[in-house]
Amino acid sequence: MKIIVCIKQVPDTKGGVAFNPDGTLNRAAMLAIMNPDDKAGLEAALRLKDELGAEVTVLTMGLPKATDMLREAYAMGADKMILVTDRVLGGADTWATSSTIAAAIRNLEYDLIITGRQAIDGDTAQVGPQIAEHLGLPVVSYTQDLKIDGEYAIVQRQFEDRYHVLKVKLPCLCTALAELNPPRYMTVGRLFDAFDQDVTTWGRADLPTLQDKDMGLAGSPTKIARASDKVKKGKGVKVNLDAHESVEYLMDQLIQRHIV
Repeated sequence: MKIIVCIKQVPDTKGGVAFNPDGTLNRAAMLAIMNPDDKAGLEAALRLKDELGAEVTVLTMGLPKATDMLREAYAMGADKMILVTDRVLGGADTWATSSTIAAAIRNLEYDLIITGRQAIDGDTAQVGPQIAEHLGLPVVSYTQDLKIDGEYAIVQRQFEDRYHVLKVKLPCLCTALAELNPPRYMTVGRLFDAFDQDVTTWGRADLPTLQDKDMGLAGSPTKIARASDKVKKGKGVKVNLDAHESVEYLMDQLIQRHIV
């Protein structure tokens, strides 16, 4: 069984956020981590590897420094690492990103694709389902449990106060919740081995099915009007009232704002 896990290096907002003049994130200037939902998806793949002997390939699209994240995934137990990187792919929105990743996946064999539900930098939850659409695959989003039964995936899909159980024929794509699995730690031995392993690197020339109109900033239909790392709060209102008047004032304000 061959499993592809799409992972993303996202900004660690604890270290601050930086923007380019065009409103896109300046990823090169920020600290980075593996997206939490993606890490849970990786853990799900590694558990299937432990159970079924699956081969796990981690794939990411990003800057060259994303190799650090790929090696982290290898140290956790992944078998192969692929980085898709090229200047012409920069500034991609969800459509251009999913088109590019789908083009990369077409170069590979797979039975199951796992992505995170959403990335903490964009929070769109669009890329996973879009990849499935590009590849013509069934997709199950919000996966909270995943098992393999022969040619089928048995998936629990989170749904408000309950869950759906779906039986999906492979190959398919599942988007993982961070609650799916607590990720394992890297092992010391594999951590050392990770830096001796080659990371397969693909650029634009290695993606023959990707069309120019669907890549990078120019191929992104989403346009950012304005971006900011902090939203300034307006000045508060100060009043000098006694206890009874204060209660009446607060209740009046809450009613006017339809809070109560």
